[in-house]
Amino acid sequence: MKILITGSNGFIAKNLITHLERDESHKLYLFSKEDSESILEAYIKEVDFIFHLAGVNRPKNIEEFYTGNSSLTKSIIDTLKKENKNTPILITSSTQALLDNDYGKSKLEAENILKEYSQNTGANIFIYRLPNVFGKWSKPNYNSVVSTWCYNISNNLDIQINDSSTELDLVYVDDVVSAFIGNLTNKSKEQYFSVDTVYKKSLGEIKDLLYSFKSNRENLLIPNVGSEFERALYATYLSYLSTDDFSYELKGYEDERGTFYEILKTLDSGQFSLSTTAPGVTRGNHYHHTKNEKFLVVKGEAVLEYKHIVSGEKISYKVSDKKMEVIEMIPGYTHNITNSGKEEMILLLWANEVFDRDNPDTYFLEV
Repeated sequence: MKILITGSNGFIAKNLITHLERDESHKLYLFSKEDSESILEAYIKEVDFIFHLAGVNRPKNIEEFYTGNSSLTKSIIDTLKKENKNTPILITSSTQALLDNDYGKSKLEAENILKEYSQNTGANIFIYRLPNVFGKWSKPNYNSVVSTWCYNISNNLDIQINDSSTELDLVYVDDVVSAFIGNLTNKSKEQYFSVDTVYKKSLGEIKDLLYSFKSNRENLLIPNVGSEFERALYATYLSYLSTDDFSYELKGYEDERGTFYEILKTLDSGQFSLSTTAPGVTRGNHYHHTKNEKFLVVKGEAVLEYKHIVSGEKISYKVSDKKMEVIEMIPGYTHNITNSGKEEMILLLWANEVFDRDNPDTYFLEV
């Protein structure tokens, strides 16, 4: 399919392009404000679908709202009429199209131009009145508080907030792109469409989450970033890190036995750690009543020993990096691990709860 994308240097367009480029059956025609209208006209003659994403929301003067929004839309429609084409068009409008301001008025004009085109030609049109869109590559200090805060907080700059209780309707750019691409084969005669997932979040909630992402490097405590808004916001925040700030050093503990590093702590699924142990050294000799752990030797070899704290029954396991084998630490068994090799042993550990110094549930008892 031959696809035209206007506003191709914009935030949403960049994300859309990277998804469309993965399908070799698509040929993309990209138009930005730096290109001439003669190029746009030539592209319109060729394509089978138009993503009209170009628009103006930060003009130098009011007239630019209309030239960049409604007038450009009219120019596209005029070319289609001249070529006797009824090419499907998807346009990014705004929830402000219902408001009495020049930006909203110019977007509403563009919508009406598109609806008249559909009425006269039978062409499919897809109008998206988007709320606040956030995600990677959105320009900070432009028109998105999320992108501005992500940039500022990740770069140790202050943010401004007037009312923490103010709520925003937000859509994530990946959800927007998915919805857009789904319309390439959509023959619906509906004209207005929306992104399925809309998040309603207060400025205070957004601020607190962003600062928790930043502090994760110090306290190692990561919020629940595996789904929904937190997943999308965390990905967005990470995309604003400067290129010399992709890594951070862990603070560890070292003694004659080896080293120990906490890697990551979760809100409800425990924590991950790593230890190194010198040859012949034994660690552990303690038990837990409720806490449980998983051990994985990723380098070297070791012997795990257990003893039931009531019956005295003993069990042992030999493990090494030759076999990726997870060993469970069972409540009610005192246990230890000994580096049985000639080289340093590296152990990856998971515990089902974050370590609590006031209630460690860890009791010394030799195996």
